[in-house]
Amino acid sequence: MVRSNRYHIISSTAFFMLAIIAVLATACQQSGNGTLQKSIARSIPEENLGIAIFAGGCFWCTESDFDKVPGVISTTSGFIGGTVANPTYKQVVVGNTGHIEAVRIEYDMTITTYAALLEAFWPTIDPVFKGGQFCDIGPQYRSAIFYLSPEQQALAEASKAALEASGRFEQPIATEILPATQFYSAEEYHQDYYLKNPLRYTFYRSNCGRDDRLQQLWGDEH
Repeated sequence: MVRSNRYHIISSTAFFMLAIIAVLATACQQSGNGTLQKSIARSIPEENLGIAIFAGGCFWCTESDFDKVPGVISTTSGFIGGTVANPTYKQVVVGNTGHIEAVRIEYDMTITTYAALLEAFWPTIDPVFKGGQFCDIGPQYRSAIFYLSPEQQALAEASKAALEASGRFEQPIATEILPATQFYSAEEYHQDYYLKNPLRYTFYRSNCGRDDRLQQLWGDEH
């Protein structure tokens, strides 16, 4: 299933009948939390600013998840890892550019660490799924950690090895650890999608089965 189905999900007639009733409270809660997180985004000294890039399938969802992490001051949805300069969403969605949907995270290193962000990342994805994430199928939706330094690479590899050694999963961890290449921001309508369109976002996330699968994999950790 490719992203076109995401829009099919959120534009169906059922959305208008069920979403308001079933997910209004949840959507409002998510919107409120996200607005608070965005409102405290601030300029910090450059020496305290850290950058991380994670791919966890739908970048709307990854952005929403990381906006709730203490110390994160900015998230940007975009594309990374491909061969086409300045790709558009329409190019990436068909899977021919080599890019992966990802989120670039700016964080305050006096509040959180890269290691802590790695710990926050794993419970937001299905790390044993090779073909994409949840209902989004294709290489452009696969999970990955993009490192920007040898230190980040070492921490990411150690974190993945620890998860593999934990025995939590019978299947191998499919999440890739890759060197960061040029990151391209997605179109403006994708940024903060969960805040701009809370009902549609929540309806999509629910129907994609993301949280049900995360509960199955991680329990209360997600």
